[in-house]
Parts: sequence; C-alpha cells; structure tokens
Amino acid sequence: MQTIRKCFGIAAASAVIAFASMAQAEQINTNGQNIALDGYDPVAYFTQSRPVVGASEFQSEWQDAIWQFASAEHQSMFEESPEKYAPRYGGFCAGAMSVKGYKAEIDPQYWMIVDGQLFLGGEQRAMDHFDTDAGVKINQADSNWQALN
Repeated sequence: MQTIRKCFGIAAASAVIAFASMAQAEQINTNGQNIALDGYDPVAYFTQSRPVVGASEFQSEWQDAIWQFASAEHQSMFEESPEKYAPRYGGFCAGAMSVKGYKAEIDPQYWMIVDGQLFLGGEQRAMDHFDTDAGVKINQADSNWQALN
C-alpha cells in the first residue's frame, strides 16, 4: 500500500490548476461496463487511505462514466466535488503518462495521493518511479495528458 505524500511548491500548485482546467475535457478509463476504477470507490482513497470496492447501489455518472462507492456518504461527497476525488489523467497510469505519454491501464491497488490529488498506477514499479521527484513527474504527465486530449 502506498503512503500518502504531500508535495509543496509551484510545481504542485500549477499541476492542480492545470488539472482543474483539463477535468472537463478528459476521457475516463473505464472497464467493459463503462465503470471507472474497475468499481473501486475513489473517495475511499482519501477517507480510508486504502482501495475499497464500491457497490452498484451507490453509483453516479460523471464525465460519461459510472463511478461506484462503498457508501451513500461517499457517493454524496463525490457528487458534491468530483474533481476533488477523481483520479488524475482520467484514471490512467500516472507513471506511463509521465514517462511515455500514453494511456496505460491501472490496478486500483497501486496508488498515491500527492498534494490532495489521487494518482493511480499499473504496478508497484510505476508508482515507485512516479514517487521519485513527483513534482517533476506531475509536470511531465500534465504536459503529455494535455497533448493527448
């Protein structure tokens, strides 16, 4: 399990601003049933510091994808502020986005929170890479993500 990291400084602040402007145009990584995060609850990463599988009775649609939650409370929190809880880069692998600039699949078990934003990875190695100098990697990934969208 990844630890929660905080990055401070201009790089992190600019990444948050860039994310807010990109959020409306991004594509969301979904499975065959159009469910984001393979049904994992995006709010749980923040409130429980771990991945938690959501339930079909607690779901919302946002950016043409279905998001599932572990509780009605988490569903409500997401609906009030989806940009706060949705993963960066549409839920694609942050490590691949920073290095190669492409949309790679993720495993919801590999994650980290940097400066209040959720980042997902496809494997531990991707998250370890992303965690090394995260501010620089976020800037690289933001540039690559913007070029794809």
